[in-house]
Amino acid sequence: MDQVATLAGGCFWCLEAVFDELKAVKSVESGYMGGKTPNPSYEQVCGGSSGHAEVVRVTFDPDELEYRDLLGVFFAIHDPTTLNRQGNDVGTQYRSAVYYHSDEQKRQAQEVIRNLESGRIFSAPIVTEVTAASQFHRAEDYHQEYFQRVGGGNPYCAYVIEPKVAKFRKSFVERLKRK
Repeated sequence: MDQVATLAGGCFWCLEAVFDELKAVKSVESGYMGGKTPNPSYEQVCGGSSGHAEVVRVTFDPDELEYRDLLGVFFAIHDPTTLNRQGNDVGTQYRSAVYYHSDEQKRQAQEVIRNLESGRIFSAPIVTEVTAASQFHRAEDYHQEYFQRVGGGNPYCAYVIEPKVAKFRKSFVERLKRK
């Protein structure tokens, strides 16, 4: 049976572009979670008034990809040490968060973070929230599969997303979907 992970690590376009290429991932949807405004729009989320984070909802096959391995990719493709920021993207909507869907996901997320911190993988403390999943709000259609549709034709994609995808491909070549 497939499992769902919901993750926030900056712009959802970046996360979606990487997880779309990860073996055993069935689908990736961009959306919003963790706020107070019902059915928020992109403008409300970006304005910071809704309290939501930009997230991806990743559906994957746990027989082929363990949750902790999915988290390993997540922590490798964003900076979990910057509070409410990823590069030039600043605001609470860009926070680092793991929204768990079960006690087991919570336990594993906390364990992965402890292991990263004890291994001194990052030069600063990890600020990633580990929070119970709440209502997922699917982002507007034009955000779905954004990098696949727009690619290098958009400066943000060319300068921010393409390097993340390239780093992922290089670091996780054995976990790439075969095309």
